[in-house]
Amino acid sequence: MEFECIADCRNLLGESCFWDPRDGMLWWTDIEGRLACRLNSNGTVSEFQLPDRAGFILPRSGPGFVVGFAGSVALADQELRSFEHVADIEPGISRTRINDAAVDPHGGIVFGTYDETADRSARKPVASVYRLAPDGSVSKLFGGIIVTNGLEFSLDGGTMYFADTSDGAIRRYSTNEAFLSVEPLEHLAEADIADGKPDGATIDSVGNYWSARVRGGCAACISPDGRLLKTIAIPANCPTCLAFGGPDLRDLYATSLRVGQSDADLAEFPCSGGLFKARSDIPGRPQPLCAL
Repeated sequence: MEFECIADCRNLLGESCFWDPRDGMLWWTDIEGRLACRLNSNGTVSEFQLPDRAGFILPRSGPGFVVGFAGSVALADQELRSFEHVADIEPGISRTRINDAAVDPHGGIVFGTYDETADRSARKPVASVYRLAPDGSVSKLFGGIIVTNGLEFSLDGGTMYFADTSDGAIRRYSTNEAFLSVEPLEHLAEADIADGKPDGATIDSVGNYWSARVRGGCAACISPDGRLLKTIAIPANCPTCLAFGGPDLRDLYATSLRVGQSDADLAEFPCSGGLFKARSDIPGRPQPLCAL
């Protein structure tokens, strides 16, 4: 299993990739480029200009997407030309913006914010994790976070995975049937499970948790009981998100970033900001659709 760059798209901050079962194509965002991107069936990349930075884009059960802009959530049409405001998020905290997200087992979206202060040493745990319910209401699940990442759900939907990139642990939470709250469980993995820090993640069809290791140049596959099964090198120092796709869901895609990389890093990893793909023996699971 080996990753190769399939689109040298030079995203400033590629993120939030998913395989859309509605059109059979991969979608992702370039947060700092204010773009949504789509990998077309002929291998080209289409770019859709957005009105603001978007930490996530996720598919709806009907046409269109839910988009997490820097400080708000909106519903978008399929062409990403019109946007309907749903809710403002953390309007009183100027140093945070929306980051990672995942569709939950009940058709809602769990998402979180992060302190984007440029000086990492000055970042504070002022961010939080929220749930956007199918009826459009927003509730806070927990706070005390610096960088929200790694959101995913177990195959049975009873466990939510989450990582605060700043401390590096991959956490687990139990979810109740109505998703009114989450309760912390024992961590899935600690910070030293693999090189780098946890960023975006995905789940395969047997329940393994795949973590993009930002500043670690790899993807880590972790079993449901917390064992590191393997790491796969990615030719970019900062992979940011992973998603299974392709007709058989055995293509594993990885987005990456260029922003903040040194000249030496970019010289060593010239495809940083590109889209990468590897072929997996184990398929992923289909991307769930949100019910908004």
